[in-house]
Amino acid sequence: MSWFRRIAIGGFAVLLWGLGLAGAADAAPALWVVKGANSEIYLFGTLHALEPGAQWRTPAYDAAYARATTVWFEADLQGGDPQTVGRILARYGVDPTRRLSEKLPPDQVQALGRQVDLARIDHLRPWAAAMMLSMQPMLSRGASVEAGADLTMTRAARGAAKTVRTFETLEDQARLFAGLSEPVELRYLSDVIRERGAPRRLTLHPGEGSLEQAWLAGDMGRLGPRLIGDMRAENPDFYEALLKRRNLAWADALTRELADPGVELVNVGALHMVGPDGLPALMAARGFTVERVQ
Repeated sequence: MSWFRRIAIGGFAVLLWGLGLAGAADAAPALWVVKGANSEIYLFGTLHALEPGAQWRTPAYDAAYARATTVWFEADLQGGDPQTVGRILARYGVDPTRRLSEKLPPDQVQALGRQVDLARIDHLRPWAAAMMLSMQPMLSRGASVEAGADLTMTRAARGAAKTVRTFETLEDQARLFAGLSEPVELRYLSDVIRERGAPRRLTLHPGEGSLEQAWLAGDMGRLGPRLIGDMRAENPDFYEALLKRRNLAWADALTRELADPGVELVNVGALHMVGPDGLPALMAARGFTVERVQ
């Protein structure tokens, strides 16, 4: 499974998935702690969509969660009801003037028509069509946003009366995609069309070689850097918008948080933890002590 399929595991606030950095401490999803003078922030890379019953919580994660008074997420997934998402999609994901089939070359229109009923998506912008196509195979195998780490912990944190904060809104995330240039959008869609027609090397379905299994095992050194390298090389403008600029903004917010005493826990798609533009590296570059604890 290529990077462009991974980013759409959930949609909108559940837009992003990824893998962590190298060197798993144990067979468990990656978790870091960033230490300030009198403060700590834990960084946890999530999978936004999981199969029901996936066992990913560990004593280390639960200890971090128990200590944290504030829990961060990318956006408020509980606010993503169908009506809200529908309104956002109508505003940012639909092109009322040009059909999708008019933007793609004939060979890709034909390939897309073999994968989906083109009439059902011809009104969508390329980014929205690409995301929908990317989500279908994974969700059809039983994975769901409801069972994902983000929504699971959002419900838990609110139930425990912890302070819940988000970096973005659902509309922010849709606006991010809508702000891409048409060539970047079309490249994203073209990659999805091509990858859907190719044999899958990595799937979300649990089992050897699956995306979920790699995340659960913390096997990040083998997969994470290659995914980031692929994205940066194949669609650098997409990488810049999707990851780098957002990570920099989030790192700035966390730097401000570390100025005050306390413990906080950040749960965001684990692709945001990868490489020199990932949150652990950015926080270390700001002079904080960063340690992978799981």
